[in-house]
Amino acid sequence: MESVSRAKRLFSTTLPMLFGVLSLMSFQLVDSAFIGQLGVLPLAAQGFTLPIQMIIIGLQVGLGIATTAVISRALGADQCRYAKQLGGLILFIGTTGVALFAGLLYALRHPILMLLDAPDNVFPVIDSYWQIWLVSAWTGAVLYFFYSLARANGNTMLPGSMMVVTSLLNLALDPVFIFWFDWGINGAAVATLIAFGAGIAIVAPRVFGKGWVSFDWQDLNIKQSVGSIGHIMGPAMISQLLPPVSSMLATKLLASFGSTAVAAWALGSRFEFFAIVSVLALTMSMPPMVGRLLGKGNLTEVRHLVKLACQFILGFQLLIAVVTWLAAAPLADLMTSDQQVTDILHTHLTLVPFSLGALGVCMLMVSITNALGRSYTALTISALRLFAFFLPCLWLGAQIGELFGLFAGALIGNLLAGAVAYAMYRRTLAKLMASE
Repeated sequence: MESVSRAKRLFSTTLPMLFGVLSLMSFQLVDSAFIGQLGVLPLAAQGFTLPIQMIIIGLQVGLGIATTAVISRALGADQCRYAKQLGGLILFIGTTGVALFAGLLYALRHPILMLLDAPDNVFPVIDSYWQIWLVSAWTGAVLYFFYSLARANGNTMLPGSMMVVTSLLNLALDPVFIFWFDWGINGAAVATLIAFGAGIAIVAPRVFGKGWVSFDWQDLNIKQSVGSIGHIMGPAMISQLLPPVSSMLATKLLASFGSTAVAAWALGSRFEFFAIVSVLALTMSMPPMVGRLLGKGNLTEVRHLVKLACQFILGFQLLIAVVTWLAAAPLADLMTSDQQVTDILHTHLTLVPFSLGALGVCMLMVSITNALGRSYTALTISALRLFAFFLPCLWLGAQIGELFGLFAGALIGNLLAGAVAYAMYRRTLAKLMASE
């Protein structure tokens, strides 16, 4: 009976985030499709913006992870006033920090573009586009911090539903500003800015109204509090920046097999993001629950909750893998019209999805160890997944069996990463339980 109520609690907390993540992914896909109709220069501008966007997202996600970890733990220990003060401190650090970073990026835009080997004709587009895009990125970061505060206080419905609302609003505004007003790529940035701004206008009053934020820091040890936030934020931010580096190295390896292999890999990777959407939702919904249980000293419940989540991930991802394997041929035909790309993508879809359960467990263990206050363990898991298992297995598979071997290597790398990540989490939990 207890396991049933545990499952219900996990489901009810995760479901809003599931819809939120799905809507966010859908709007990003459609956003790219709209910009794709504008020609080569706008696409190039977006391409050179993407690495910078990943850095900003790394900053905000790192602080978001720290937010859920420190606030949920404080709430679990019944330190409600401290939790509110942390909320105010995080909002201040996040809003001012990202604003300063955005200003620095704009001031250094030309050296950055030269470093990225951007052609001269992209510079004028970036000069105009980044003015609006950086403001929209800052607005998105501020909204994300409000979402993190809500999740840290156990409310996933507010951020989940608002992700859907802002995604739909952005979707509706994109064609208006891009095509009707004829603002091109700048119109896409304006649409995003308005959507995120509307999100803040709705979410911020609710967060303040719930009393989750306080700027009364008279009795707060600010240095110690910033230290506890930074202890988790630093490694979490680095962890967020590792996948883009790994992706660049994987693409370089695939490029040796030709542009068709790179195209197929890109399509397969995009499919994987949709296939593991439930995992992404769990990585957002579970840390606040784990943080509260840690604050209460109830580590036995943490163990049961994580075990349940892992069982769900393995079972559900296996089901998706079987369905994908059965439908691989029509799926590949649907995703591309090029026969060579279709053939390579078919191989990807029949092999790699069977390892997504293990990959999901690995991703969840990163979030859980962060929530347990073991941010360096989380960073180690991320680094091992990419640089000790995934990339070496990818390279070794390519040497042995060319493209088929490469996909087999991806499968083996994910399986090893999942097993090692779970073992590291169990060792971390055992140490915490022994120290109680």
